[in-house]
Amino acid sequence: MKKKEIVDGLPLPRRYWAILAVGLGVTVSVLDGAIANVALPTIAGDLHTSPSMSIWVVNAYQLAITVSLLSFSSVGEIWGYRKVYTAGLLLFSFTSLACALSDSLVTLTISRTLQGFGAAAITSVNTALIRIIYPRVDLAKGLAINALVVSVSAAAGPTVAAAILSVANWPWLFVVNIPIGMASLCLSYKFLPANPLVVKGRKFDYESALLNALTFGLLIAIIEGFTHDISLGWIVSGFVVLSVCGFFYVRRDCQKEFPLLPIDLLRIPIFRLSVLTSVFSFMAQMLALVSLPFFLQNTLGKSEVDTGLLLTPWPLATMVFAVVAGALTGKKIQAGYLGAIGLLLLAAGLSLLALLPEHPSDGEIVWRMALCGCGFGLFQTPNNSTIIGSAPESRSGGASGMLGTARLLGQTTGAALVALMFNLFPEHGTPSSLWLGCCLAVVGSLVSLTRINVKSRV
Repeated sequence: MKKKEIVDGLPLPRRYWAILAVGLGVTVSVLDGAIANVALPTIAGDLHTSPSMSIWVVNAYQLAITVSLLSFSSVGEIWGYRKVYTAGLLLFSFTSLACALSDSLVTLTISRTLQGFGAAAITSVNTALIRIIYPRVDLAKGLAINALVVSVSAAAGPTVAAAILSVANWPWLFVVNIPIGMASLCLSYKFLPANPLVVKGRKFDYESALLNALTFGLLIAIIEGFTHDISLGWIVSGFVVLSVCGFFYVRRDCQKEFPLLPIDLLRIPIFRLSVLTSVFSFMAQMLALVSLPFFLQNTLGKSEVDTGLLLTPWPLATMVFAVVAGALTGKKIQAGYLGAIGLLLLAAGLSLLALLPEHPSDGEIVWRMALCGCGFGLFQTPNNSTIIGSAPESRSGGASGMLGTARLLGQTTGAALVALMFNLFPEHGTPSSLWLGCCLAVVGSLVSLTRINVKSRV
């Protein structure tokens, strides 16, 4: 292994421009995961397709990210994080234009799939880039900004979509990505650093990449299958194939020095526990953010714009408390404590939302949303810092990919659980989802507490 001289972070003001480049790219890639949801009925009508088929506009994007995220992380460690990130931005921007120009469901779905691969390249290495943008002493601040961007972008999707659709038609949901993507691309070429560590002679493992795509693709398909009218026989068959692919995938990567599935990192107790906590947190968050619009629109009669505004206190509070958590992490307050407190606040907020009166005022909704956002923001920054900081610097790409994979698995599972709750409790779908999210947040808090006496490798 040959190493270049390691520089501890970028000097100012280049650091600010570099984090702006990362922030812009991550914003559009995460935002696009949710922004099309609001427009699905309109898209289905314009493209003359059924509502059930139009779901592929969303599923194709998420599936492409899920099956390729770890592969792009591996490419980043071999080829360079900056190269993967800028290539992802370029692909994402061009395919956003293709989405806007699509005249059928087939062309839109293909464009969304390619756009998902671009988003996967962006999000697979974004935290690895932050690790080399910021000096070690300020890493928590950089990760706080990243957690802020990811959380706010994910939660603000309905609000942004409603705002765009109030003045333009659905293709503009994708057109707006292009100038932002191009701006991020220009900044990236000028200010992003190259990898400080390069492993000579390492090659990409195509067989593991195929097994990875099959394993995670089948996992998402099975999760979705439980919430739709898929026969039990198909689900069982899928689970058998998943087990076989997963077995050979894990066995193959156990023998690798730099595995595609970061088994070497998952052997680190604090890394493993932090990833698990992240999955629980995003499951809880999605159970709320997917179910609450149904309550706000169908039960309270709110408009799409009003719904977006009532959801906004969550990302705003996350933004503030992600920064607060970054400062507290910098003062060496253990992530286990901060994570546990944050998830307990999230659980409290979810339970209070579930206990809303029959005809709540906007104020009663807003402060509960803000409480959830406070808890989520307080949890995310120290947890992300622990995941990235507990990995060796040469495996920053694998850690970044695993962080993104944990988020996607949590979000996908949470959204699927909402559908399950609405099927099981048709009259009380939203409260049931919120109570389940509360329970998962409490479990995540308990897992977070187990990290207190576990040493990090940093």
